[in-house]
Amino acid sequence: MGQVASDVKDILDYRKEKKAASKEKKEIMAQMAADEQAKTNLVKKALATQRAKYGAAGMSGRGMTEEAVLKRLREETEEPFNEKKRSNVSKLKKLKVKKPNLLKSLVSRFDDLIG
Repeated sequence: MGQVASDVKDILDYRKEKKAASKEKKEIMAQMAADEQAKTNLVKKALATQRAKYGAAGMSGRGMTEEAVLKRLREETEEPFNEKKRSNVSKLKKLKVKKPNLLKSLVSRFDDLIG
């Protein structure tokens, strides 16, 4: 009976760990989505500020391509978010739950079960 109790405990622990890992994964993914939104908002804000500054100085947007300006702004604002993203991806890779192997457990205790 001890073996059955041990196996049931292993299965229940696995389910609990799997549920916790799933919850943590969802939290990390939500944080990554929030970071992406924050980064996008930061770029939009920086672009609006730049346009207002150039407009107030009487400069027009001629001669500057919008894509080049956006690229530069993205590069300036991305670095802190990239480090956070690398950290979150690393956490996601570490979130693995070991599945219990009941057959291996039975084979290792086969002599005790028979004898």
